[in-house]
Amino acid sequence: MKREHAPHLGRHADVRDRIVQAAVELYCEIGHNKTTVADVARRLSMSSANIYRFFPSKRAIEEAVVERLLDEMVGAAADAARGGGPALGRIAAVLKAMADCNESRPAKHRRLQDLVALAVRQNWPVVLVYSDRLRGLVRPMIGAGQARGEVQGGSPMALTCCLLDAMDIHLNPSRMGAATLRPSFEEMSKFCMGALSRMPSRQPVEMTSQVHLKAAG
Repeated sequence: MKREHAPHLGRHADVRDRIVQAAVELYCEIGHNKTTVADVARRLSMSSANIYRFFPSKRAIEEAVVERLLDEMVGAAADAARGGGPALGRIAAVLKAMADCNESRPAKHRRLQDLVALAVRQNWPVVLVYSDRLRGLVRPMIGAGQARGEVQGGSPMALTCCLLDAMDIHLNPSRMGAATLRPSFEEMSKFCMGALSRMPSRQPVEMTSQVHLKAAG
C-alpha cells in the first residue's frame, strides 16, 4: 500500500516546495504583509483553491517559509559540528555558522528577515522546534568536551542554555539589525569559550575593538 501512494506523496511534496519557493520570492519582493494567497497562486499559474489544498491558510505558508530558513541555519550548524578538533573549537564553529546565516540574510532579503523576526518574537511552533534542535546539537558537544576534560563540569543542558542565551544577540534572527550596544561575534565567542573551558585563562579577555552601537539599517 505504501508503495502505491509513494508517487502521490512525492508529487504532493514537490507542489508544496514550489508554493513555498514562490512565497519566498514574493516576500523578498513586496514583503509578507502585502503578499496574498492569490499572489502566490498567480506566481505559479494555479488557482487559490489549489493552494489551499496544500496549505490551510496564509499563516501556514508563512510558517513553512520560516521553517525552511531555520532548517538552513540548523543545516549550516550541523555541517560545522561535523568538523574535527577540540570540542570548544567545534562549538565556536557552530555558533559562527549560525551567526553568518543571520548576518547575511538582512542584506540579501530584508523583507524576508521581517517575517523570521516576527516568528521568533511570537514563538511560533516552528521556532520552538528550531530552538530544541539547536540545543540538541550543542549539548552533546559540551558533554563530549566534559568527558575529554576540555569543558568545565556541570549539567550539559544548563551550560548549553547559558551559552545560547549569552550568544543570543548574534544568533537570534529577531535581534539582527536592532540598535544596541554589543561586542563583536569574535569577542563574545572568545568570552564564552573561555567561560566554558575547564581551565580558563587567568588573563582577561582582550577586546580587539570597543563595544559599538549597531544601528538599525
